Amino acid sequence: MKSFLAVLIGLILCSCANDKQQHNFKLKGYVKGLKKGTVYLQKQEDSTVITLDSLEVKGNPNFELHTNLEEPEVLYLKLDKNVKDEEMIVFFADTGTTEINSTLKLFNYNAKIKGSKQQEVLDDYLTMITKSNNRNLDMLQSNFEALKNSPDSIKDKSFQEQQNKFLRLKYSATINFALNNRDSEVAPYLAIYEVPNTSIRFLDTIYNALDNDIKASKYGKLLKDTIDKRKEAELN
Repeated sequence: MKSFLAVLIGLILCSCANDKQQHNFKLKGYVKGLKKGTVYLQKQEDSTVITLDSLEVKGNPNFELHTNLEEPEVLYLKLDKNVKDEEMIVFFADTGTTEINSTLKLFNYNAKIKGSKQQEVLDDYLTMITKSNNRNLDMLQSNFEALKNSPDSIKDKSFQEQQNKFLRLKYSATINFALNNRDSEVAPYLAIYEVPNTSIRFLDTIYNALDNDIKASKYGKLLKDTIDKRKEAELN
């Protein structure tokens, strides 16, 4: 009997150990003010968003979600408070633990993320681009105020020119950031999702500058595929 119990306990412990090995990524979350709702850990697979883990929150704003990662990639933390109200935080995940603290109000904007080295690079980009956006918006507002007494056609033309300049500056800043971070999976990710309409020449420049292991990553492969498809489309 004792032998049977020892074997049973051993099997249970072995099973628990296997479960822990399968989950090489843990998300520790805290949402101030959250008393009821469902949190989802998700990712995009091709054109479909799939759920990796979920948990129904009942009173405790602390939660944990788990999955298994084969390589660093962007994941989503979605908060579903009811059928009509869904919010989502985008973050770069890698094996280990990521911590996300936020609030029920302004769930997306108040998020503080601590985790992967890729997330640190992404945070640097977001800080840079936010400052750039704020400067450009201030300039745009100032120029528009100066044109208040101008004919509508002149105002419209000037506003469009400022918007185009604003977009060019963003694209230039993003491309330079990607080139300066060629050793991070964030670089091809930004090329794919932040400057999708830039010229193939610039996408090629980013791809060719990537470290070999980054070229072999999920987003490195996606960037190469994007470039090849655009080149093929231009030939047809």
